[in-house]
Amino acid sequence: MSLQFDKRVKSAGVAKDCSWKNQEGETLQIITKDLIRNLRIPQRDPSRESVLLPPAEFKRLNSTSWLLLKEDREALRQAYQRKKEEELKAAEERKHRIHEADLSRKQNQPLTELEIEARERAQRLVERSNALRMEQEDEIKQLNQLILGAQCQANRDYQIQEKKQIRMELTEEERRLDNMMEVERRKALETLDKIEELRRQQRVKGRQEIYDQIQKRLENRELEEGKKEKESQQTREDQERMNLEDLEVLEKRRMEQQLLQEEIKRINAETMRAKERRIEEEKLADMRVKEYLLKKQEQQAECEAEQRRIKKEKELEIARLRAQQEKEKDYKAEQDELRARRNQDAAEREWRRKERERAAKKAQLEATLRSAHMEQVQYKERNLSVEASREKAEFERLLKVQQEEMVKEQVQNDRQHHKVQQHAQDIRQQMKEREILATAKRKETFKEAERLMEETRQRRLRLDELKQKKLQELKATGLCEKYCNQVERKVQTLTG
Repeated sequence: MSLQFDKRVKSAGVAKDCSWKNQEGETLQIITKDLIRNLRIPQRDPSRESVLLPPAEFKRLNSTSWLLLKEDREALRQAYQRKKEEELKAAEERKHRIHEADLSRKQNQPLTELEIEARERAQRLVERSNALRMEQEDEIKQLNQLILGAQCQANRDYQIQEKKQIRMELTEEERRLDNMMEVERRKALETLDKIEELRRQQRVKGRQEIYDQIQKRLENRELEEGKKEKESQQTREDQERMNLEDLEVLEKRRMEQQLLQEEIKRINAETMRAKERRIEEEKLADMRVKEYLLKKQEQQAECEAEQRRIKKEKELEIARLRAQQEKEKDYKAEQDELRARRNQDAAEREWRRKERERAAKKAQLEATLRSAHMEQVQYKERNLSVEASREKAEFERLLKVQQEEMVKEQVQNDRQHHKVQQHAQDIRQQMKEREILATAKRKETFKEAERLMEETRQRRLRLDELKQKKLQELKATGLCEKYCNQVERKVQTLTG
């Protein structure tokens, strides 16, 4: 930057030096790195024989005039004027040579290599002379110093700001990396929580399915037991119905027996009426017998036992006679009674036969029912055994499927866990690589900062060397040591 600035200053100095009026209209072409300029060669100006001081130099001399003696001021002015005259004389000579070279070139005379080299050397000398003349101006010096100081301060502030920015970027990058690690960690934790929740839900779902299956089996068993209970109830109802039918049969039979008994009672009533008539007749006979007995009582009173025997015999005889009499007199009644007895016996035989048949049917039905019940019980037991075996096999199959699903789930979870760990490892590797890149970037930034600082230091050294050179040149002019020291202190003060 300082070199470019010096070039700009030199270019500006050349432009300033070559801005004088020229009556002859002769020009000089100067080719620089950034542009090409046509300079008009000025004529000799008498006003340039006088000493011209820059305002800053005049102010400096005026401020220090109370320290200088008249002889010193005069010696300084003469030395400065001599130096200016020598520089102007050398410049005029170089310009004259350049002018002659241009005149010879304008006459279309070919230039030799020596002439071309001399012209280029003269051009460089002119540029150097102009640069040296501009460098002797205190305003340009102060401007250069101020600009260089501003540039140094700007570079310093820029470097400080750049360091702050680097620190902020490093802090922000570390914070961002920490946030990324925290986000990835939270994501990994959320993923693990989701996996654990899914696993728990699947376990709960599996347990719920097993519980539902058990409940379903219990319900089926309850339904089966209810069905069995209904069948038992139906069997009991059938038994009760059969019992009711038996009771109805018995009631019917009892009614038939009652009717038969009523018929027998009617027959017996008729028989009793016949017997009553016979009894009346017997009473009459008894009365006659009593009368006979009364007549014979006194004669037979001595031996009651004999009388009882006789009486018994007589009673037996009377019974026999009564029976015979009944047989004789009540043949029809006996026939009716016999017929009624026969009918009753036939009815009883028929009833007993029906009872035997009903009992046989009932026993057969009960045996059939018992056999059917036993077969049903055995069938149900076989079905229950088969159902239990099937349920056991189904349960074992479901348990095996559940275990296989749990194994698959465990394998999948392990694979997912390995995938999450691998993902976390990749993220850590990426973060490590980013950290390495950030570290390399920081090192590169530090190297760049050190390089800039080194360049600044080198530039400062060159400036110091230039200042020292200028001070040495100032001392070489024969200026008093104390003035040189004052200038050096001021330069140091301005630098500080």
